[in-house]
Order: sequence, then structure tokens, then C-alpha cells
Amino acid sequence: MHTTSPIFLKAIKNQKTFVRAHNIEHLFYKGLSESESSVFKKTFFKQESKKLIKYESILKKVDGIFTISPFEHAYFLEKYGEKATYIPAFHEVTKNFIHTDNSKKTVLFHGNILVPENIRAILFLISIYKNSIYNLVIASSHQNKNINTEIDKHKNIQFVNLKSQDDLKQLFRTAHINVLPTFQKTGIKLKLLNALYQGKFIIANNNMVEDTGLEELTEIANSKEEFLQKTAILFDKKFNQEIVNKRLEKLKSFDPQKSAQKIVDIIFN
Repeated sequence: MHTTSPIFLKAIKNQKTFVRAHNIEHLFYKGLSESESSVFKKTFFKQESKKLIKYESILKKVDGIFTISPFEHAYFLEKYGEKATYIPAFHEVTKNFIHTDNSKKTVLFHGNILVPENIRAILFLISIYKNSIYNLVIASSHQNKNINTEIDKHKNIQFVNLKSQDDLKQLFRTAHINVLPTFQKTGIKLKLLNALYQGKFIIANNNMVEDTGLEELTEIANSKEEFLQKTAILFDKKFNQEIVNKRLEKLKSFDPQKSAQKIVDIIFN
């Protein structure tokens, strides 16, 4: 919204303009309304979603749209034709495949706890693992009183306050499984890319991986029963070099350098 305001205000003249679409904005806000428990915030997000549908027509005035996932790309391609070009999400490439002992049976979820969608995902995971033999670690750089209260009820669940990226990297080293449910199919989650580069096994639901091109690199689970079944199976498997090589081969198309060069070629050639 902020970056496209000069186009809306007709402040840009005789210049090429390109927009990086990080998601389909009105669908993103609609998803926020569905995850929000506050009636006031739920109503606010619904209203914003309706406004964003109308505002999106501003993209007719730009020369190009850089989409962030195959799902979004299909949407923008249908609406705006050849203006749309798929450019994978930019991210820090940190390869850290350290094979650790999985005897502690640790399962990790990391994410911004200020986002309603992540709160919903955390409560879903607590309901899955609270009576299990597995240790669930919830990691975030912020805290939520209601989440902490729920975590304190269960000895096998703990919260880790992330003070730096090194804290998260350490958790990636020790967790045998990363669990990544989401209730919004928008954009591509950087937490998924982080887990693929730095973590070991991943269990995700359809909303997290569908139409990302990364489906085959994760175990898919949607129900509580499926999450527990896949967890049991993965704790009997060793994370090995063959899995690492398969990931790195698939992730070549997500190389930030290649994506940056593609943008340069489109704008300047």
C-alpha cells in the first residue's frame, strides 16, 4: 500500500514501475480476520480486505508485477497477463545440516507470536502434543500471555524467547522435526525456507506447502492424528546426506542471486 501510493497519486511520470507482490493482499487480510478472536479486529480486517480488492486495480498502471509463489503467480497472471513474473522469495541462505541425536524427541515451531495466524497454529500444536511423548518447543522473539499460560500446563511443552538468530540456529540443530501448520494459503512462508535450509525433517499442512514447488521436501499432515502419525514415523528415521542433497537440488530455483539477476534483466533489458 505505502510503496504504490506514488502511482495512485500520479506522482510517477515517464518512468517504468514494478511492484513486488508479497501475497494477494485482500486474501491475506481475509485470512487474518478468520484467525482473529477479537470482534473489533475481525471486523477491521474484513473491511480492509474489501478495500484492498478495489485498490488492487492500481496494478493495471504498472509495467511489471513480481509474484512470490506459483499460487499467487497464477492469480496475477490471469488478471494482469504478461506483466506477472514469478520471482521466488528472497531469504538468507544458511546451510546448517548438523545431524544430532534425536533421543530427546524434540519438535520445533518458530514464528512471530504477534501474528494471529501463528497464535492459532501454536494452539493447534499444543492440542496435538500436550499428551504425547514428544517435547514441543515454541520459539518466538515476542511473548503472548495466553500462550504462556497454556504452555505452563504441560511439562513436555516449553517456550523459548529468541534474542538473536543464533538462538534459532541452535534450535534448528537440536530439533529432529519442524512442525509448520498454517491456516492461510498466502505467499510463501519464510519459516518454511528457513527450516528447509537449516532444519531437519518437516511436517507441514497443505496450506503451508501447496503450490510452492516444495511439497515433496516435507511430510504432509492436516489433522491432529496425521501430525502424530508422521511424528512417530520421522523419529524412527535418520536425517542423512541423501535427504540434504535432494533438498539442495530442489532449492536451486530459490537462489536469491538468480532471482535478483532475473529482476535486473527484466527491468533493464
